[in-house]
Amino acid sequence: MSARLLIGLLWLLHFLPLALLAALGRGLGRLLWWLAGSRRRIALRNLELCFPALPAREREALAREHFAMVGRSLLERGLLWFASPQRLQRMIRIKGNIHLAEQTPGAMMWLLPHFVGLEWVGPALMLNQKRPGVDVYQPQSNPLLDAQILAGRSRFGTTAFVDRHDGIRPVLRLIKQGYAFLNAPDLDHGEKDSAFVPFFGVPACTLLAPARMAASQGMVVQPLVVTMLPGGQGYEVEACEPIPGYPSDDPLADARTVNAWLEARVRRHPAQYFWVHKRFKTRPPGEPAVY
Repeated sequence: MSARLLIGLLWLLHFLPLALLAALGRGLGRLLWWLAGSRRRIALRNLELCFPALPAREREALAREHFAMVGRSLLERGLLWFASPQRLQRMIRIKGNIHLAEQTPGAMMWLLPHFVGLEWVGPALMLNQKRPGVDVYQPQSNPLLDAQILAGRSRFGTTAFVDRHDGIRPVLRLIKQGYAFLNAPDLDHGEKDSAFVPFFGVPACTLLAPARMAASQGMVVQPLVVTMLPGGQGYEVEACEPIPGYPSDDPLADARTVNAWLEARVRRHPAQYFWVHKRFKTRPPGEPAVY
């Protein structure tokens, strides 16, 4: 399907009631379970590593539910791109202090772990508080799709997006101008500036840069967690309390703190963590690949 057709389809689908759109999304997820064999194997392997005590049939059921959530997130992306602010506000339930960034006079970081509904963080922030935000993004290979994704993410409030290939300096300049930094702490970017830290008991290549940046800039760090609610109930966006003691003067200890905090959050809604990405792609020296 071409990018133009995909964007047009999502525009048409965004007119549907959320309950119907959610049902269609779950159906798409069931289809993807059979069509996306490599992603299915990655999800099952991740769950095997993280929940080894769980019977295989229960891990498969968890993976199938995860694919249903992924299908929903794909079809409901059109809402983020095209729905009115009023409609989005009706779908978003805010939990916690979404205004913490406004109340913080100094530098601010939002931690955004990779739950399936992650894209809803942007509208929740920019429709409900006034501090501008800067994010680092990976450009898409298709220019039309790339432009649409950026346009969708930029609809509300004051936002800036820095190409990952441009490095961190543009981000630091914007932080000095008062922008809060949206940072995903749970991706495997290889061994550079990372350490192997347990995540569900498995050594995971974990970035040290978020804690280093937060400590060097004196940042307040607030995690944001998105939960997809059943059917047409919408999305819960929780503006969590800052993690106690984070950041410290020890980036390795901070990485352990974040991974432990995230593991506890994943256990609340395990089907909604992004299991189809290769969280354990980079292995410690001498260890075999797990995928």
